[in-house]
Amino acid sequence: MQINKQQPDRLFTRLAFTTVLMTAGLIVFGAVVRVTDSGLGCGNEWPLCDGRVIPPLDNVTAWIEWSHRLFAALIGLFGLAMLYVAVRAYRSHNRLVLTATAIGAGLFVVQSMLGAFVVVMDLPPTMVTLHLGTAMLLLGALLLAAIAAWHRPPENPYPRDAVTTLAYVTALLSLVIILTGALVRGSGATLACTDWPLCNGAVLPFDQGELQTVHMMHRFSVLGLGLSLAMLLWYVFQARRARLVRWLAVGAMVVYLMQALVGAIFVLTEAAPEWGATHVGMAALTWALLVGVSAVDTLNSRRIVSTQEQDATTWNTQSETAIS
Repeated sequence: MQINKQQPDRLFTRLAFTTVLMTAGLIVFGAVVRVTDSGLGCGNEWPLCDGRVIPPLDNVTAWIEWSHRLFAALIGLFGLAMLYVAVRAYRSHNRLVLTATAIGAGLFVVQSMLGAFVVVMDLPPTMVTLHLGTAMLLLGALLLAAIAAWHRPPENPYPRDAVTTLAYVTALLSLVIILTGALVRGSGATLACTDWPLCNGAVLPFDQGELQTVHMMHRFSVLGLGLSLAMLLWYVFQARRARLVRWLAVGAMVVYLMQALVGAIFVLTEAAPEWGATHVGMAALTWALLVGVSAVDTLNSRRIVSTQEQDATTWNTQSETAIS
């Protein structure tokens, strides 16, 4: 197969964005597994399901968990295809694509191992949180690889400044929100606060108990993310960043607000499963959009030099030295 090293490989770009969408879908599917209490639908066995390759047809929870595993395996195959094409197309051209893809492959292996540990160890909250966090990092790595292959930075990059740093900080905060949300559910604090935005009528419910404190700390973290997002949006427009960066930042803010609303509905409906899965899905989308902002802004602030350009620069330098 002939690889054009001067432009991103179309096959890789399609594979990467498809895998990103599938990974996002898997995260939402994982939320469905949790809210339907299907995490142990196959018992404490992995990779088999209650000792079977195919679970009984009348066991709904087993099929939900089993389908989740099969979906993850399919993403693994797409990831292998991505890694193969990345090695062929970007081994000596745009190494960021290859590096991000390799990191994604490693995270997928870790994610699979954590998934097995979660099942075997009866869904301990800490392991469940690590499992979700690794899934988000996997989504971020795959998205970075896709953007690095697809996006063409400007010929005249601008220097990195406070906007780039703020984008990194906001993306990190969104990941922290996701992890604290997983701890809220894993610790049984989902309905520790039965109203919203207050917690059982209090702003600071620290005297009500540990679960109320865990729940309210998650809400405070969400508020902190909102403030950071508002600052990011302001600075992105003030600095006249590229249109793509602005659209991604606006999208992140819109999805964040929707996520906060869904979180309130989730509490007020006494943890209705459909709202719980939607809440996790929007959290993943907020994270993905902020990773996109960070990636595009970083690429726009530096120019990726291809192997051909490096060779041409070296040749010109050598020619000038020979002439002189």
